[in-house]
Amino acid sequence: MQNWFRLSLISSGFIAVLVGYTSSVAIVFQAATAAGATTEQISSWMWALGLGMGATCIGLSLRYRAPILTAWSTPGAALLATSLPGLGIGQSIGVFLFCSLLITISGMTGAFQRIVQRVPHHIASAMLAGVLFRFGAELFIAMQNQWLMVGTMFIAFLLARRYLPRYTIPLALAAGIAAAATLGQLRLERLEWELARPVLMMPEFSLSALLGVGLPLFIVTMTSQNVPGLAVLRANGYQTPASPLITWTGFTGVLLAPFGGYSYNLAAITAAICMSRDADPDPSRRYLAAVWAGIFYLVIGIFGATVAGLFEAFPPALVAAIAGLALLGTIGNSLATALSDEKGRDAALITFLATASGISFAGISSAFWGMLLGFALHLLTARHR
Repeated sequence: MQNWFRLSLISSGFIAVLVGYTSSVAIVFQAATAAGATTEQISSWMWALGLGMGATCIGLSLRYRAPILTAWSTPGAALLATSLPGLGIGQSIGVFLFCSLLITISGMTGAFQRIVQRVPHHIASAMLAGVLFRFGAELFIAMQNQWLMVGTMFIAFLLARRYLPRYTIPLALAAGIAAAATLGQLRLERLEWELARPVLMMPEFSLSALLGVGLPLFIVTMTSQNVPGLAVLRANGYQTPASPLITWTGFTGVLLAPFGGYSYNLAAITAAICMSRDADPDPSRRYLAAVWAGIFYLVIGIFGATVAGLFEAFPPALVAAIAGLALLGTIGNSLATALSDEKGRDAALITFLATASGISFAGISSAFWGMLLGFALHLLTARHR
């Protein structure tokens, strides 16, 4: 039981949630506003998202003893923010139900599992490195803009890595918070605590909304979130079956869509934080970091949208820096795996560069296109050999 309360596990779970919320909560609010949601309905959205992510993180991580972190679909929220205006809240809820039902079916039939099994390991690792690249780069961009605060964090990281490796990330975060407080950059006046109340919103269905918004939301969620999310698990040595994970995230969406839970999927970037050596040197215990993340998700869901102020209290540079520091090890391991096989190095390099470029076509992110290009080159070179 004492393993549960390791500071490194708790802090990794907290940082994963911190990064997830601060990086995209504003986009979720934009999507809810675009749907015409009221203040009470937006609070219900945050309640449903927190409850769904918390329950799936805790349940799946305990069931499979792997750090399985779930999240909302950030690209999906961006898609909704531009596609929902004019539909109204009823048709928006119908879109959410349709998308979650498609995700559930793809998980239950095993179609997603069969597709993922055909992706070579070095391609998946290269895609993961490309997805995480900008977070590593933003560490140094933040250092340029906020050199004192981020520099303090970086020095604390280096010293802790040398003398207290188990507490590297917590100490770097503590140093960043102390520096931000000294510089007067903690916006504590935004903190508000208020219990959220779920609001039932009845769905409405129209063929144009389902095909025009629901189907793209499904494609974006699967290709931009679930594929990288499973790649993170595989790249870190966790062979958890994909189908049950996809099925349960989809089914959770079916249950909570009427309350604003627009989409649930496997996390990639934040999951990598819980899978790093900084969470725990023993990979078999890192699932507890995801459980703690689930607990933090539940707390945030209970307090609803007002808890977003807690995450907005931290300056953006601090969040960017702690995310970059927490992901350095994962980026390095992914690149090492991707480029280790000389025969597959070209395909892995194409995958990495295309993913890191951030290109987007038809509303589908660079993670999918990078993997597609790399896989095509892999097949071409394999056939030539």
